[in-house]
Parts: sequence; C-alpha cells; structure tokens
Amino acid sequence: MIFEQFNMTEKEKDIYTIAFYNLENLFDTIDDPDTFDDDFTPDGVKKWTPRRYKKKIKRLARAISTIGDENTKHPPVVLGIAEVETFEVVKDLIQDKNLVNYNYGIVHYDSPDERGIEVAFLYRKKYFELLESKPYAIHFKRNDGSIDYTRDVLYVKGNLNGELIHFLVNHWPSRRSGTDNSEYKRIAVAELNKKIIKEKVQNIDDEKVIIMGDFNDNPTDKSIKGSLLTEDFYNPMESLFDKGMGTSNHKGEWCLFDQILFSKNFYTSGTHLYENAGVYSKHFLKDKFGKYVENPFRTYKGNWYKGGISDHFPVYVSLTLQEKKE
Repeated sequence: MIFEQFNMTEKEKDIYTIAFYNLENLFDTIDDPDTFDDDFTPDGVKKWTPRRYKKKIKRLARAISTIGDENTKHPPVVLGIAEVETFEVVKDLIQDKNLVNYNYGIVHYDSPDERGIEVAFLYRKKYFELLESKPYAIHFKRNDGSIDYTRDVLYVKGNLNGELIHFLVNHWPSRRSGTDNSEYKRIAVAELNKKIIKEKVQNIDDEKVIIMGDFNDNPTDKSIKGSLLTEDFYNPMESLFDKGMGTSNHKGEWCLFDQILFSKNFYTSGTHLYENAGVYSKHFLKDKFGKYVENPFRTYKGNWYKGGISDHFPVYVSLTLQEKKE
C-alpha cells in the first residue's frame, strides 16, 4: 500500500492506530524456578545479560513508538503484544524514554504456559478507558496423560474515544510438532475466541470487536479462514498475504501469522471506521546483511545473539475517527 506524504491536517489528526507485535522472547534475566526460562539468564546458553535486555527494551520501544506513523505521527492507541515473560518487563518497556510520555496502561495476567511467555494489552489512557479484562485459559492432553499448557486468550473491553470495543489478544500454539499434528490446537483456540465473543458481546451488529494475535497460521489456513473468520468479521491481512507480504520468514518463505481481524461494522457505523491495514516493516526493523537480509532483525538465531529487535514485524490497522453528530 502506498501512502501519501504526511501533512498534519485536521482529518489526519483523527486517524488512530491499533497494532499487534510479537516481541520475540522478552524475558528478564532472572531465573524463575516454575518455568523453562533457564536459557534466558546470564549463565544460560543464550547468555542473556542485563545489558542485552536493556538494549532490546530500548529498540522495541523505539519500534513501537513509530508503528503506523505513515498516517498518525503518534504511536498506537492500543497495542497487543506477545512473548512477554512478566508484568515487570512490560512495565520496563512502557517506561523507556521512547514511550514514557504516552502514558500507556497495561493489562497482563500470568498464564500457565510452560515457557512463561504471555500476551499483554497496552492502551493509551488519554484515548482508551478500560472497563473489563479477563484471561481465558486453554490446555491439551498429551498421549501420556500429562497436560500441555499454552497461552491464555486475553479479553479486554473498553471505550476508545467513547466508543465501546471488545478486544481479544492471542498467541496460538506453535507448529513445532508439525503443522498438521498441531493444527487441531489452533482450531481449538479459534473456537475459544468465538465462545468468548458469544459470551461477552450482546449484539455483534451493534458492538465492535477486534481479534489480534500471532496465530501461527496464515490468513488462508483452516484455523483462520475456516474457523475464526465468521461471516461477521473481515480479515484485511488476507489481501496482504496474497500480495506476498509477511511478518516472519521461515526458510526463505514469508509467513503472515500476525494478524488483526475486526467486525464488519467497522465499515459501516459508529465512531471509528476502518481506513487501512499494513505490515510495519521499516528499514531499521530489518536485517541488513547476509542470507537474512530484509528479514526481521531478530535478537537471536538459535543461540547466536544477533542483537536485533524481534523475529516478527508488527501489524496494524488504521481507524478514522468520525465527527460526532449533534
């Protein structure tokens, strides 16, 4: 998508960014005996030191502060994030000098994920009034009878510039055991999202809903197009994927696992209307050299410390704030 040069007109001042970003293992450096975080300690195999942690925080905060700036010149009013270890690391992130002046609030819950990585929801208090939040847990049984825990689905309800919107933040089970072998898990979490919407949304025609996350599936995969994407929702990421765009790269192939879906009434009614969507892939977010050039500039490749930002690009949608009629 081509954007015109930014001029600070009244109309453009009223465009707001909603974004999602997988932060690639934003761990602190402290060993938690209850999770498998040993690699991300100074003595672990990744040699995760306070200096490296602070560098990652700084670079992530800078990236977040510029998401969607083609339209708005200010950072997202709402941001879903994945792969954060604790509330404290999220707090460190929003207190960085690149973000502290924007007065972000945090919604975060500890989850039973075995690695200790979770999702969170950030919102600028100037624009978003938090009304309700709740984590929804899901787990699976392994063949030996043990429990396979995954990340919660985070539900958040609030008023954005006075308009009620429901948000769901996701990080679905990975493909590590094989795409086909793990597909049923992602379909199960898709069904959980639909259950939450049915429970929390009184009338999908009147109330707006945004579903975001790292789904570990592409927009055309069964868990998304066959399950999550009901007739009430639109997925702008599918057209981006059709154009060859992606947020992560695996063995030379682009994947668009990070997506934002929204209820179709963002096209027709209410205070905020859909403007556009994009993958945020500015030059400073990309690897500059070697075989991974133009890929997301990641922090680690295996146990090799590259010193980058994240192995994912963020995604965003832009919403235009309509003038309220008297």
